[in-house]
Amino acid sequence: MKLLNTVAVLLIIQASLFGQKITSISGKITDEHHNPLAGVSVVLKGTVRGVQSNTNGVYAINSLKTGVYTVVVSSVGYKTQEKTVNTATEQEASFVLNEYSETLQDVAVTANGMLKGNEHLAEVEGFSINAAKKNEVIQLAHLNANLAMNNSRQIFSRTPGISIWENDGSGVQLGVASRGLSPNRSWEFNIRMNGYDITPDPMGYPEAYYTPPMEIVEKIELVRGASSLQYGSQFGGLLNFVLRKPDISTRITVESQNTVGSNGLFSSFNYIGGTEGRLSYTAYYQKRLGNGWRENSQFNTDHAHIELSYALSNKLKIGFDATYMNTALQQAGGLTDAQFAQNPRQSLRSRNWFSTPWFIPSIHAEYVFNTKTKLSWKVFSTIAERNSVGNVAAINTADNLSSNRQVDRDFYTTLGTELRLLTDYKIWGFNNTLATGLRYFRGHIDRKQLGKGTANSQMDFNLAEGDFARNLDFTNTNQAAFVENIMRFSPKFLLTAGARIEHIESKMEGQLNSSNGVPTNLTPLTRTRTFFLLGAGAEYHVSPQTEFYTNISQAYRPVLISDLTPPATTDVIDENLQDARGYNFDLGYRGKVKNFLRFDLDYFYLSYNNRIGTISRTNATGGTYQFRSNLGRSVSQGFEGYIEFDPITAIFKQSPFGRLSFFASIAYIDATYQDFKTTSVVNGQIVEGNLAGKQVENAPRHINRWGITYAKKGFSITWQLSDIGRAYADASNTTSPNATATTGLIPAYQVQDVSASFKFLKYYNLKAGVNNLSDARYFTRRAGGYPGPGLLPADGRTIYVSAGFKF
Repeated sequence: MKLLNTVAVLLIIQASLFGQKITSISGKITDEHHNPLAGVSVVLKGTVRGVQSNTNGVYAINSLKTGVYTVVVSSVGYKTQEKTVNTATEQEASFVLNEYSETLQDVAVTANGMLKGNEHLAEVEGFSINAAKKNEVIQLAHLNANLAMNNSRQIFSRTPGISIWENDGSGVQLGVASRGLSPNRSWEFNIRMNGYDITPDPMGYPEAYYTPPMEIVEKIELVRGASSLQYGSQFGGLLNFVLRKPDISTRITVESQNTVGSNGLFSSFNYIGGTEGRLSYTAYYQKRLGNGWRENSQFNTDHAHIELSYALSNKLKIGFDATYMNTALQQAGGLTDAQFAQNPRQSLRSRNWFSTPWFIPSIHAEYVFNTKTKLSWKVFSTIAERNSVGNVAAINTADNLSSNRQVDRDFYTTLGTELRLLTDYKIWGFNNTLATGLRYFRGHIDRKQLGKGTANSQMDFNLAEGDFARNLDFTNTNQAAFVENIMRFSPKFLLTAGARIEHIESKMEGQLNSSNGVPTNLTPLTRTRTFFLLGAGAEYHVSPQTEFYTNISQAYRPVLISDLTPPATTDVIDENLQDARGYNFDLGYRGKVKNFLRFDLDYFYLSYNNRIGTISRTNATGGTYQFRSNLGRSVSQGFEGYIEFDPITAIFKQSPFGRLSFFASIAYIDATYQDFKTTSVVNGQIVEGNLAGKQVENAPRHINRWGITYAKKGFSITWQLSDIGRAYADASNTTSPNATATTGLIPAYQVQDVSASFKFLKYYNLKAGVNNLSDARYFTRRAGGYPGPGLLPADGRTIYVSAGFKF
């Protein structure tokens, strides 16, 4: 209520101030052939005001105070133009744009013709410096993909080296990684949405339980490990979901996309947004439900989002957004290798359920001092839960349907804020850029586990009797400051350098377990550390459209709460876990040749000291268990390559038969442990070993994806093939699976997808596709805890059909 009152007062003040004299600037934007250009960016220089041209090429910036403004019009592929307008005497400014090849330092590489693949971030974009960094931008509108189900295999198809856990058919939880890192709920990435955190705690429990619906996502920004200076210390780097902003070209836009498919799939996505004067707004709601490909894998999810943005003046803009998700997911559980071979769709767990209610509010403001300097401030929070109920014993233990189930519940409460400043300055006649910022974050986790639940078969997180045997409180406080600078020495050559200081204080206390009513309390643990991260990079423009880049940045991974508490199986945790340190290095060459070839070729090297992982051990009785500990140093190095080629545009400028494009996203990853001595007990004897040369768990040697897209007018169709190498579930590289299927080989696999779309009558579309076209039987994960344990099959063949409109 206080917030609403404050906003109302501000609006009244603004109305009185601008009541003196309100004016506007409008016009039309066309190309050299007098064709209207849509989606062109129109901004007033040195202000927060801006719009886009509509489908007729028309734009209007309303609610302006009378004065002199510089209108800047820009669109990739066209030369940027400026006009000065004095609104006291004129309110019209139209533009005719000429085609122009801009350099990579000015704008992100954007698709022309048939090239609809990944783009790259501009050297400076928003409040971030991206120069000299390995990065990708996935534009969702450019993809033929099953967006209703958040199909990660298609969404990340053009991003080389991305490994994916494909055991969540609901599309709620994202499990991706790169360069030999763990895909476990994407926890090696710094996961953000619109630039702020959406995980329970990036420094304490960074697991991604929430993923926004891809139908509302405009783009996904990935900056590999070099993002550690500006965003956090994660080895994987930044993964930021950018939601579609309020439509600034019209007063109101209405959109609906409805999808049906295999196994009872139904998804309805509905959107409204627009701009009225200084106020922009957007809201969406998605309902998604289905029975799942496997038995006992039904899902029912609701997503909602609202965003408001208001320009208090030409210098200051404030906004508010809130995101809500509610889920009910039935978990089919794991299988043994024999059960998988018999029937991968079967399930031995009919009473396992999972739910993650998620609420993320955010307040943000942007202030422009002048054409060179601007400031951003964000305040964000997460209020969420992770709830599970079911039988979490080993998969070779039958589920007694009349027995009590185990209940585990987490409650997350976070508050964070980030302040960022970006300024341009000149030295020796060249424009340089400085980015700096401050961060504060506090996360609290109330973990309640090992509760005796009901014997029901439906989702029920109530306890049948007693209290939770495990009841832990984990609090993480993080303060950080960073600075990074671009120094340009010529139009072609630049250097970047930066530093980040992190201070983390972690506190953990509570009850670890209870036996016969006697609690076992955890010795209160407080761990404080302060550390610096350094990084530097360089970039050299070989031509206006191609460049060499290199970067080296330090990384840090603190011990997480999940590292300190074992999952609900027989896993054992090392009591002396240490934080991990290391660095990322990249050397690459990227760019495009005219509008028919795009490429990015990169060598990487990732050093990971004190890596936390799992290793199989044998106890005195001959039983095998998983031991989670620091496994020494691992090194990941290899090659990532992306090439997209449009042969028709290369030979002919136009073709009456449509267009073709081919893409190849390939990666070779040599992720191995260096030197770590191991011991185990075999037949009562101690046997020594060493992990040196062993492949890092969950790290395939090759991740290759190929695809072809054909398009003509409003029709487009894409076929892709994913070819993924074998991996191991543990650091010991155990080949033969154990009885519970938690260790063993994860075989190589190939899977195909086909998706098509057809836009007609300007406002309407039809989409359809087949995921896993050949109905391959494969799996990408062996789980030691929930939602397993056991082998977790990926979905077989599924079909979807979608229809939508946008007015």
